Amino acid sequence: MLPTSLKTLVLLGALLTGPLGPAGGQDAPSLPWEVQRYDGWFNNLKYHQRGAAGSQLRRLVPANYADGVYQALQEPLLPNPRLLSDAVSKGKAGLPSAHNRTVLGLFFGYHVLSDLVSVETPGCPAEFLNIYIPRGDPVFDPDKRGNVVLPFQRSRWDRSTGQSPSNPRDLTNQVTGWLDGSAIYGSSHSWSDTLRSFSGGQLASGPDPAFPRNSQNSLLMWMAPDPATGQGGPQGLYAFGAQRGNREPFLQALGLLWFRYHNLCAKRLAQEHPHWGDEELFQHARKRVIATYQNIALYQWLPSFLQKTPPEYSGYRPFTDPSISPEFVAASEQFLSTMVPPGVYMRNSSCHFREFPKEGSSSSPALRVCNNYWIRENPSLKTAQDVDQLLLGMASQISELEDRIVIEDLRDYWPGPDRYSRTDYVASSIQSGRDMGLPSYSQALQALGLEPPKNWSALNPKVDPQVLEATAALYNQDLSRLELFLGGLLESHGDPGPLFSNIILDQFVRLRDGDRYWFENTRNGLFSKEEIAEIRNTTLRDVLVAVSSVDPSALQPNVFFWQEGAPCPQPQQLTTEGLPQCVPVTVIDYFEGSGAGYGVTLLAVCCFPVVSLIIAWVVARFRKRERKMLLKKGKESLKKQTASDGVPAMEWPGPKESSYPVTVQLLPDRSLKVLDKRLNVLRTIQLQPTQQVNLILSSSHGRRTLLLKIPKEYDLVLMFNSEEDRDAFVQLLQDLCVCSTPGLRIAEMDEKELLRKAVTKQQRAGILEIFFRQLFAQVLDINQADAGTLPLDSSQQVREALTCELSRAEFADSLGLKPQDMFVESMFSLADKDGNGYISFREFLDILVVFMKGSPQDKSRLMFTMYDLDGNGFLSKEEFFTMMRSFIEISNNCLSKDQLAEVVESMFRESGFQDKEELTWEDFHFMLRDHDSDLRFTQLCVKGGAGGTGDIFKQSNACRVSFLTRTPGNRVMAPSPRLYTEALQEKMQRGFLAQKLKQFKRFVENYRRHIVCVTIFSAICVGLFADRAYYYGFASPPTDIEETTYVGIILSRGTAASISFMFSYILLTMCRNLITFLRETFLNRYIPFDAAVDFHRWIAMAAVVLAVVHSLGHAVNVYIFSVSPLSLMTCVFPNVFVNDGSKLPPKYYWWFFETVPGMTGVLLLLVLAIMYVFASHYFRRRSFRGFWLTHHLYVVLYALIIIHGSYALIQLPSFHIYFLVPAIIYVGDKLVSLSRKKVEISVVKAELLPSGVTYLQFQRPKTFEYKSGQWVRIACLSLGTNEYHPFTLTSAPHEDTLSLHIRAVGPWTTRLREIYSPPVGGTSARYPKLYLDGPFGEGHQEWHKFEVSVLVGGGIGVTPFASILKDLVFKSSMGTQMLCKKIYFIWVTRTQRQFEWLADIIREVEENDSRDLVSVHIYITQLAEKFDLRTTMLYICERHFQKVLNRSLFTGLRSVTHFGRPPFELFLDSLQEVHPQVHKIGVFSCGPPGMTKNVEKACQLINRQDRAHFVHHYENF
Repeated sequence: MLPTSLKTLVLLGALLTGPLGPAGGQDAPSLPWEVQRYDGWFNNLKYHQRGAAGSQLRRLVPANYADGVYQALQEPLLPNPRLLSDAVSKGKAGLPSAHNRTVLGLFFGYHVLSDLVSVETPGCPAEFLNIYIPRGDPVFDPDKRGNVVLPFQRSRWDRSTGQSPSNPRDLTNQVTGWLDGSAIYGSSHSWSDTLRSFSGGQLASGPDPAFPRNSQNSLLMWMAPDPATGQGGPQGLYAFGAQRGNREPFLQALGLLWFRYHNLCAKRLAQEHPHWGDEELFQHARKRVIATYQNIALYQWLPSFLQKTPPEYSGYRPFTDPSISPEFVAASEQFLSTMVPPGVYMRNSSCHFREFPKEGSSSSPALRVCNNYWIRENPSLKTAQDVDQLLLGMASQISELEDRIVIEDLRDYWPGPDRYSRTDYVASSIQSGRDMGLPSYSQALQALGLEPPKNWSALNPKVDPQVLEATAALYNQDLSRLELFLGGLLESHGDPGPLFSNIILDQFVRLRDGDRYWFENTRNGLFSKEEIAEIRNTTLRDVLVAVSSVDPSALQPNVFFWQEGAPCPQPQQLTTEGLPQCVPVTVIDYFEGSGAGYGVTLLAVCCFPVVSLIIAWVVARFRKRERKMLLKKGKESLKKQTASDGVPAMEWPGPKESSYPVTVQLLPDRSLKVLDKRLNVLRTIQLQPTQQVNLILSSSHGRRTLLLKIPKEYDLVLMFNSEEDRDAFVQLLQDLCVCSTPGLRIAEMDEKELLRKAVTKQQRAGILEIFFRQLFAQVLDINQADAGTLPLDSSQQVREALTCELSRAEFADSLGLKPQDMFVESMFSLADKDGNGYISFREFLDILVVFMKGSPQDKSRLMFTMYDLDGNGFLSKEEFFTMMRSFIEISNNCLSKDQLAEVVESMFRESGFQDKEELTWEDFHFMLRDHDSDLRFTQLCVKGGAGGTGDIFKQSNACRVSFLTRTPGNRVMAPSPRLYTEALQEKMQRGFLAQKLKQFKRFVENYRRHIVCVTIFSAICVGLFADRAYYYGFASPPTDIEETTYVGIILSRGTAASISFMFSYILLTMCRNLITFLRETFLNRYIPFDAAVDFHRWIAMAAVVLAVVHSLGHAVNVYIFSVSPLSLMTCVFPNVFVNDGSKLPPKYYWWFFETVPGMTGVLLLLVLAIMYVFASHYFRRRSFRGFWLTHHLYVVLYALIIIHGSYALIQLPSFHIYFLVPAIIYVGDKLVSLSRKKVEISVVKAELLPSGVTYLQFQRPKTFEYKSGQWVRIACLSLGTNEYHPFTLTSAPHEDTLSLHIRAVGPWTTRLREIYSPPVGGTSARYPKLYLDGPFGEGHQEWHKFEVSVLVGGGIGVTPFASILKDLVFKSSMGTQMLCKKIYFIWVTRTQRQFEWLADIIREVEENDSRDLVSVHIYITQLAEKFDLRTTMLYICERHFQKVLNRSLFTGLRSVTHFGRPPFELFLDSLQEVHPQVHKIGVFSCGPPGMTKNVEKACQLINRQDRAHFVHHYENF
């Protein structure tokens, strides 16, 4: 009777390990015995894991590690393993076994070991005990490089061990540690299911029933490449229960033997028990096969191997630990290795031994072992008969002598790891022993109770003394350091030595006695005594005969021995002679053939921005063309009419220049106009009646060219399409000159001569350059050297230049004016004293002297003479009006006739000449009495030569700038123009360092909020980068990735964390509604919400830089992963790869295009390239719709980022940690905007204003609250698009409606202007409705927070200030208390007509500004570089008008009008004098980037002083 406790354990085991069906479920048929689990669990009901797959090896002797824990002993503590291999195991093959053991017994032993133990699987994280090959090794280093290293990766170990000296590292057994047929059925239930056919209880077979299926599942079978051919893949490998069952065809043949034996048993059982199902048949057959296997292994093979018989079986011993010991692994495998022959015979039943072809004409008597490792589709083993012949051959062949010698097929040509096709089996075994922490030979003997040898010679007297001496020398004569494996080899001869025999016998006895499912255990219910006796009588010979067509007489009774008289003796004991040579070692280049593709892939990715740039350029060109087409709609008909009146031709400009198309018009007034392809006038030639016009026609090259020579003009060379076209033009020209005298002279010459004689525009420009140099040299007495260097033939050219005369067009061009200007006509008529229509050198010199050296009286007399049109010595009011009209032309006729008449009357009245109709010169000069200084500096702005001579005479415009000063009444006004003098307040002088420190302090004070926010954000990004970099560099759980790609993983993971944070929180910068709300809270004192867009750009640029670094890191990673062996990749990516022995890592394209992170990463780079290029300033201005559409790719961007990180290739997804909160806030902000966008807004009024400005007035929603200076986004579905565009409100908060002033600068705004054009025919207008989103805040709305504010508007950038000015005046009129006491509004405009609507607003402000809160200064930039006589007169008139009528001549406003660009630095500096008590002044600018940068620069320069601090807020458009 069993004890109660044992019964309980048996019951528990029965419940846990009951019969399992095909799926391991509960529907399995009831079997009369407890089915043994495939994975070895619960064999022992108390120690469930004993012998299970994945369990620890059990040491017989304490571990021997360098640190006592896990670090293996290596050089120099122990000798080099390759040197030991050479010293101990090197020798000649061909010595027969001492006991005539057969090769079949040898490989059966390997099959038994594959059933019991597997420790070859590399462990993770990868640790290496590489084998350093000595320089000049004949096999591995024939080139004597000295750098050959054979990799050896340490085996998989139990992660719970290796923690301390009391718990050293123990390897794990990857198969069951029982003799349970795991080499036949697999070591797991799923593995067994893969091998089964689930039909008739049989194992699945391939097309040939004698062979199993091919191994298609890399999760099961080891698929190392053939070291002889390099062929890999699953083809030709069979699905066995042993992972490495296909290593050699000899081991493969035994696997096929047991496969066929199982199916034979199942077939017999099906015949005997036709009512049994598949599971019953399978389990009965499996039970019988395992029992037969156990019997043959223990009672037949083991005695033949050890020459010892195990003790009689005495029953199951549950407390015996059957676990495999590492000492057994070393002893059994290494002793078997000494018996392997260099080749294996094959024979048939009639004792005919096969021969095999080899290179050359000779044949080989046997299969060479070294060339058959992992061989695919061996041509000698295609049929079941071939397998039978191999088994028969192995049964007749005697193995090698059981001694220390290991043949070269193993020692030099064993299948190699990683990139090496070959390695040293003995050296690898030595490293394996060190990896397992095996004790030394002496320690093992002592631990097992055996006597260790006293000295080296006592090891084994049969061993060559030279071998012992060489071995002793490597161990420094220290016998105690001799390792177990080598000691066991040296002590063995004929049979395993005492150490190996004890270890092996002990292991098998423990396996038998501790196995509850052992076939002789009558208590497990597996077999009856009769069945046990039958099994004991079954031999391997019986199995061979049963599964094959072999005649029993062709086999000896005991196939593990071959004795004299046995059938079919081997022809001879095989040596390497006559066998094929072993294929030498090759080194695989994993990256071979991938370099070009890898480079092209990286280049293609780098081209994403280039492709995006090209696309953006095409879009920009298309949008530009679309805009031009919209602008030219009204001009097309006129241009077509003009083009139809001209003659098309090609003008030749001169040598080395390309001809260009022109249109030549012949007008009735005897003028000839040359137009370009855009129909702009290039040149006008006036044909004088008395001029001799020469027309030279070409007589060669198709007679298509003509040369038109007109005196005092440069020549016109025209080329026509044909001679007929030229003749038609000549006829027209003749008709034009028919009435002139002497008329048109026509001649012909060769075309080359014609072109050589032509005086081109280039030559004419050279002549004029000399003309002006000599002109200025004579006027100002400049030395010849100062006037510029002249060519070598200068005398001839000077004479030619001095005799040339300027046409009206050349004279106008020299003044930078248009030929048709009234001023040019008057000046030209005055200078052309002889009236021939040209100005000579002397005539030009006379008038230039007056301007350069004349007194104010001379200049006023000259002006008086110019406009005394009737020459009577008086200047009538009409002539004075004409003079003023010519001056006004410089500002594009900014005044109407009535306004100009008012100016004339005002000037006459102010001078006391209101009763006069005509003025004498004295009267005229008296009118200019207050402006002598201005006249003194007045000159003609004549263009100089190429040498820049004219620049010497250009008068600075600084003298015309007005500045603010304090008057005694403390009222701010604009005094007469004068240079600003140094401020009265004494300035503290500092040293250079002190000044720089002060500048830095001012900078920090002005941007302290920006600096703090950027610093905090940057610190977070840097911290995230450092955290991930440190983690993966030093603190991560060991996965080998940091060892594989240290720099790449640090860069990629560090930047990934920073990018995740940046791309998440960049969303907050686009939450416009939230920002508008927070601007009104206390947070605005600490966070610069106005800089949200700039911060958005900064984050985006930093993120894209990090994205590039991230991509570079992954590019490095991909390269390293592509050249790393699969065993290492399995450790780095255990969830992606399975080490199936194939060694080849995935190619680079797999990482880029066949993985989710790789493909999404490439798409992310593409999306980023598109978004960033279209978001650039250049393309955003040229195609806002392109920017708007591409920026909506952010949805795709975030989707790809989420997918990119969710694959968890390296780490668990973490993007959501950063993304969730900003995404929720952003979605909420978007929902707020969407709720507003649904409401349609009716347009109340639409008006088309000058300068392309569209005025829209529309309803104000009831809940719409805003502040002056804020902006909105509008969309108009009538335009066929739902894109929103931002515009600043020009209405004030107190008004009932909202208004916008929109300038047509792009296709969208141009089309908007078209649809709001007034209807034709006076019908009532029905305007398209708008969608409104906003309002949104910006810095301009903070104008009221400063005591003094400066508003600077340029171009359409004045719109926010229109709202502010109206709001200010309204609050002032209502008596609202405000901090702001004074506002200076600077309006920078090209002409005052450009934005006349703003003038109306300013006029309204001036009328209602009773408290003088607003001071307006208007700068007209059109006159910036034209300070000549006309500009001086305009300036005089403007100041006169301001003085008399207290309003501007140009604008009609009380505001001060200036000519030129505003000098912001001096203007702001003058404010400090006017308001010395104010410590902080707000500056708000909006306009072109160039203007806002100038304002910013001025603020920075002024802020360096110890005076008022200017705080600048700006917005560009």
